[in-house]
Amino acid sequence: MQIGVLTGGGDCAGLNAAIRAVVRMAGHELDRSVVGYRRGWNGVLDGDSITLDSEAMRGTLPRGGTMLGTSRSSRRLESEGTAPLIAQLERDGVEALVTIGGDGTLITAGRLSEAGFPVVAVPKTIDNDVFGTDICIGFDTALGVATEAVDRLHTTAESHNRIMVLEVMGRETGHIAAGAGIAGGAAAVLVPEAPFNIDEIAERLVARHHRDRNASIVVVAEGAIADGSVEIPDTGADEWGNRVLDGMGQFVGELLAERTGFDTRTTVLGYIQRGGPPSPADRLLGSRLGARAVEVLMEGQSGAMVGVHSVGIALQPLAEVAGRTRYLSQDQLEMLDLISTAPVLTRHSKSRRWF
Repeated sequence: MQIGVLTGGGDCAGLNAAIRAVVRMAGHELDRSVVGYRRGWNGVLDGDSITLDSEAMRGTLPRGGTMLGTSRSSRRLESEGTAPLIAQLERDGVEALVTIGGDGTLITAGRLSEAGFPVVAVPKTIDNDVFGTDICIGFDTALGVATEAVDRLHTTAESHNRIMVLEVMGRETGHIAAGAGIAGGAAAVLVPEAPFNIDEIAERLVARHHRDRNASIVVVAEGAIADGSVEIPDTGADEWGNRVLDGMGQFVGELLAERTGFDTRTTVLGYIQRGGPPSPADRLLGSRLGARAVEVLMEGQSGAMVGVHSVGIALQPLAEVAGRTRYLSQDQLEMLDLISTAPVLTRHSKSRRWF
């Protein structure tokens, strides 16, 4: 089996870990290199590809972004459908494809699967809004950056008795805002899922400062919406018809300054959330999902997304946990086996090739 891989949509930290895992798994289990497509779906349409092997992946784990480059969707896909994609994949000898991306990439991957081409998707987006998985590649790093920003804003806010407004990304969901606000101890968090009342927020902040709390942090998701207490400015739509998310933090900051009378400053975190080295959690997640995607294809399955699922918080009787140790699982040991240059496991369910 010859496998191809691409990254689509916005960049984020942890993508190179996923690409690396796809390449290493294909090398171990199939003894094959991987066809990597540059610039997402546009790379497939243009036949812009490179050969990926273990040597090509050296030093990529700590790098942010994607070594393959990425792009948004293509007008050509909208007009011509998946036929040109399949034609190019077949010309390249690619028999199955691993796509790493968010909603737009998943939609195109789904169409490709419906057309009969084997595809397995890996979810990534700092917004963490892909349905069917508890967490996406890139979210943990972005959340860490946003939380650190809240931590840093606390000290300057306290020094000047200010309200500090921090705008974070997330588009139509508030995962980053909620996570950073809770972890950083913000006084208020505005998210798209819960329309805000600016007057109520202002009253809460005034009451807070009257209790000798000489600083307040307000985290605002870029896609936050109001409940009718104020009219949100129309920022227009992009070429795909999506609402342009621009200036929500500044807008909220000006309203709060007007209603509270407090000195207010706004920080827009922007693309800093996307860049920089991936967190250990994103490196691990990318490695797990990338390797699993190849395993799924080897098992003869496709037309699916590999995701993470948990049971949430659960009660465990003390009699069952006290004095016991949680060791690495068999899956984790097999992952160590995959990424190491020497075998970790003493027994194997199947033979492996080592670099």
